[in-house]
Amino acid sequence: MPEKQLQTESVPLKRTIGAFIFGLLQAFFRLIFRLIYGVKGERMPAITDPILLESATSLAKKIREQQLSSVQVLESFIRRVKEVNPLLNCVVDQRYDEALKEAAAADELIKSGQYTVDQLAEQKPFLGVPITTKDCIAVKGMLHTAGLWARRDVRSEKDAEAIALMRKAGAIPFALTNVSEVCMWWESNNTVHGRTRNAYDTNRIVGGSSGGEGCVQSAAGSAFGLGSDIGGSIRMPAFFNGIFGHKPSKLIVSNDGQFPTPFSDEQNAFLGLGPMSRFAEDLRPMLQIMAGDKAKLLRLNTPVALEKLKFFYQESDGGGKMVSAVDADLQQAMRRVVQHLSKKFGDAQVERLQLPHIRQSAAIWFANMRDDSGHGFDFQLGDLRYEINTYLELLKWFVGASKHTFIGLTTALMDSAQCQHGSPKYNHLVAKRDELRATLQQLLGDNGVLIYPTHPTVAPYHNEPIFRPINFSYTGIVNVLGFPATAVPLGLGSEGLPLGVQVIANFNEDRLCLAVAEELQSAFGGWKRPEVRL
Repeated sequence: MPEKQLQTESVPLKRTIGAFIFGLLQAFFRLIFRLIYGVKGERMPAITDPILLESATSLAKKIREQQLSSVQVLESFIRRVKEVNPLLNCVVDQRYDEALKEAAAADELIKSGQYTVDQLAEQKPFLGVPITTKDCIAVKGMLHTAGLWARRDVRSEKDAEAIALMRKAGAIPFALTNVSEVCMWWESNNTVHGRTRNAYDTNRIVGGSSGGEGCVQSAAGSAFGLGSDIGGSIRMPAFFNGIFGHKPSKLIVSNDGQFPTPFSDEQNAFLGLGPMSRFAEDLRPMLQIMAGDKAKLLRLNTPVALEKLKFFYQESDGGGKMVSAVDADLQQAMRRVVQHLSKKFGDAQVERLQLPHIRQSAAIWFANMRDDSGHGFDFQLGDLRYEINTYLELLKWFVGASKHTFIGLTTALMDSAQCQHGSPKYNHLVAKRDELRATLQQLLGDNGVLIYPTHPTVAPYHNEPIFRPINFSYTGIVNVLGFPATAVPLGLGSEGLPLGVQVIANFNEDRLCLAVAEELQSAFGGWKRPEVRL
């Protein structure tokens, strides 16, 4: 396997010492959290209903062929949610009665003979299949809080565009899932709905902000779902929960109906709504629907010749400041992926990279999130109506009087400390992004993918991300570059927690990510049932 070192860079002694000290602190905090939480959380109820083990694509086929009824399928998922939610707290709102009526109507439509099976497959490919989404994507009549106390009673007056498209394709929304406060942190916890717990270990996080969605999928409480991603909010939860999640190419899926709304056109390009599922085969048809008229740009139905792809991989960010080292389990998982691809497609097709700008992922993300609106995260915490007094709210938090989370408030402080839009540092980091983007565009072309860690560690303990806040940079950098990326599960590690990688491609080459995800699912087995312990 050849290696491409695009630029040599010496490692300053100061950075080496800083990384060593940070590593010691990480080990210390991990020991403290392990003493607090113990080795393993509560055991998940076993999955006994075979319907819950089917992909959404398979369920849709069986429903339209009348092997299963939509009502039967929906009732199975409702039972599962009721069984696991007291333990996990992933579902925060539901519309079971309305959904059951819609499922009965879908069954009647199929029985009526108005459409042939082939016509249903083409026009309503997910007819009768239950779907979930997160509490920041609008579903008519359901909560739309984004985990913000000021919005605790807000309900959507209409569907988000992506939800409307999935409904048109026959999917039936039946539940809403938890998020982080204003969807800007990577643990799903807020003062409206509380904290969501990981199905593989209830002492661990589910990620954010689509954490409740990743959790309900991993627990087999939903057939498939929608998430949104501006810094990794689909891919981190997919990774921590052992499922597949895809952030589409920029501006392919409409963000209409997502709260909070981006402040600028560029932020809108960084944000992407995308599909989440336990099964790779569901992502492509979901994206085809969600993309609407822009689906033609993706050529999703064009076959991908994997044997002609170029597989690049990078094992870490190269030592980002205040970023954890990549876990040994994740290093081994990457090696297994590389070995599989080399064995199946040849060593010449697989090439190791070391992109030096990746080390500055966090700084690049923070800078590119700045805009000329004059608003920051404190304005989002004020429901896009006013800027909160962050310092006052922190004082109130310490005496239990604030309706904001501690991490929401510290994130606002961190945001305010970043470089300002238009400053020399801002321009420098935007130029770094553009350089990295151009390098990857040339490298990947229309037949290359980059395999890169989704996150440097497996799911941390609850609250532990406070002590490693910059780890999201592994996913965040992809948002500001605008590329598509798919989180792919690779089984469970030594702690019984999901492992995985993300597969990144060039603009509008989403089909390459999805094809590689399907290949890796075939090779490594994809989602693993959470009640099975090592």
